[in-house]
Amino acid sequence: MYNIINIIEYIYKKICKGKKKYIPLHCILNSQKMKKVNILLLVCAFVAFLSSCTSVKNIPYLKNVEEIDLTASRMLYDAKIMPKDQLTIYINTTDPAASEPFNLYSQRQGGGGASQTIPYLVDNNGFINFPVLGKLKVAGMTKTECQDMIASRMKMYLSESEIPVVTVQMSSYHVTVMGEVANPSVIPVTTEKISILEAIASAGDLTIYGHRDNIMLIREDARGEKSVHRINLNDASIINSPYYYLQQNDIIYVEPQKIKAKNSFFNQYTSLFFSLVSMLMTAATFIIQVIE
Repeated sequence: MYNIINIIEYIYKKICKGKKKYIPLHCILNSQKMKKVNILLLVCAFVAFLSSCTSVKNIPYLKNVEEIDLTASRMLYDAKIMPKDQLTIYINTTDPAASEPFNLYSQRQGGGGASQTIPYLVDNNGFINFPVLGKLKVAGMTKTECQDMIASRMKMYLSESEIPVVTVQMSSYHVTVMGEVANPSVIPVTTEKISILEAIASAGDLTIYGHRDNIMLIREDARGEKSVHRINLNDASIINSPYYYLQQNDIIYVEPQKIKAKNSFFNQYTSLFFSLVSMLMTAATFIIQVIE
């Protein structure tokens, strides 16, 4: 700090060299007016420092994980089919001709190229219209339960030696993460299983301004009823919570802290202030050069 003041005083002497009225820089700095200015600058700097800070203690996730009994989390999550889900269903048999009537393919154009399996859209009542078998109630079932149900319904149309292999996949499974994260996005979930921590990591993690202790989860059930839940990622008990694993179409919203709005306001006027100061200093230098 002492070296900076010496440099400023040296430049000041060079500018004022030859002037009839010369006031030493240290006298100016020690004057009552300058003391008030210095106090004002210190207050502004202190306010800027406080506004740029956020509570460090609220940043880590799962802070009390050593104190939590995780035995309740010993379960394998299995997603259930819901209305408006898209299902890709493929039937395979030892005799390809036997399974052909049960597979729904798109029409080939021009007779070339591989045909694609058409997904089934679960209607609002939880049904799909399946070839040969007709309407099937699939909502509320897990993928395995749906596969077993279709396989048992098919047996009456197949030979006794034929054992069909049914593959069901939820092709539209996704969650949405928005708000104070690095990359707000709709995240496809090919494994049909994703935790809230995995979803946030896929979105680039929370920014420093994101509320970690008050995250909003918006969930819609099979009847179309929406519910809002608050999640505290600082508390490790979330691992035992029914909201640790996300359901299809869940929305995660990370609210910004109030400090972000304050910083935005402060940064806007700080930039303007320093721009004005720079202009005034340039003007003052120009006037001094003209006087000389």
